[in-house]
Amino acid sequence: MRKSILLGIGFSVIVCAFIYWYQLSPTMTSSFITDIPSGQDDGGSLQEEPHHLAVESLRKGSYPGSDIRIEETLSPGSTYNRYLTSYQSEGLKIYALLTVPKGNRPEDGWPAIIFNHGYIPPAEYRTTERYIAYVDGLARSGYIVFRPDYRGHGSSEGVPSGAYGSNAYTVDVLNAVASMKKYKDTDADKIGMWGHSMGGHITLRNMVVSKDVKVGVIWAGVVGSYPDLLYNWRRGASIRPTIPGGARRWRDELLRQYGTPEQNPSFWDSISATAYLKDISGPIQLHHGTADVTVPLEFSQKLDERMKQVGKLSELFTYEGDDHNLSKKL
Repeated sequence: MRKSILLGIGFSVIVCAFIYWYQLSPTMTSSFITDIPSGQDDGGSLQEEPHHLAVESLRKGSYPGSDIRIEETLSPGSTYNRYLTSYQSEGLKIYALLTVPKGNRPEDGWPAIIFNHGYIPPAEYRTTERYIAYVDGLARSGYIVFRPDYRGHGSSEGVPSGAYGSNAYTVDVLNAVASMKKYKDTDADKIGMWGHSMGGHITLRNMVVSKDVKVGVIWAGVVGSYPDLLYNWRRGASIRPTIPGGARRWRDELLRQYGTPEQNPSFWDSISATAYLKDISGPIQLHHGTADVTVPLEFSQKLDERMKQVGKLSELFTYEGDDHNLSKKL
């Protein structure tokens, strides 16, 4: 019972953040951020094409999304309807769970939350499993929730690639945002994003690329800079991703090609979302357990500090003794 109460309190904090920050966020007409961060050369000279992981490379991409297709109507929740849906990302059919509130649609549509799940072995992933209570908590609060699978997960087309040596999952979510903007019941000016663990990494990258995401909430997120991921994050064998071997070797490949962060800081900054926080599309709220042995608490603490250093709104909530899933039984 106490766990349920705490989960309810946690979602109350999150829901309040979405409501409050949606009101603060200005309406933006352009979907993608094109400003070059301070410290980067904009002198008009011929520039080398950015690395495929670079934030500038993502900003140059096209993410049209598609109409959302209802594949199956699922059993409804208490205050919302549920659907198995699909959309297009780089020509791939990506499945997603969609919830839509019952009742009278607001004039401008319902606010929406793109829900970015954490790492689950792609072959074991199922669209309607895991994160059930999380989705329910947000859906019951009056939001459309759209939870994309990512390519290669479950029945979604494509090959799983990992989130750190490839932008593929980030691209899938950028296309999910574009698809949600087109959805008939969505208020396109009120799209937020929730991410857990790996999904936090994807959330942060989306928010420095696209202006469409007005607020982000991240639980135990992999939100360190790439030097942080390189030096301050080592996962044990029991939780190593079961994806193609090359996707796990990004550290070695980048070090071999570009040198260390000390030798080539401009490159490592270019692929780190944390170097682009002055362009972030909205405020963020961070949640992290102090006993998390999967993703360091320091990642959330440093992101909170970095946000405030560039004058952006950020909140950090820590949970004493709690784990990576914030699931401590008290």
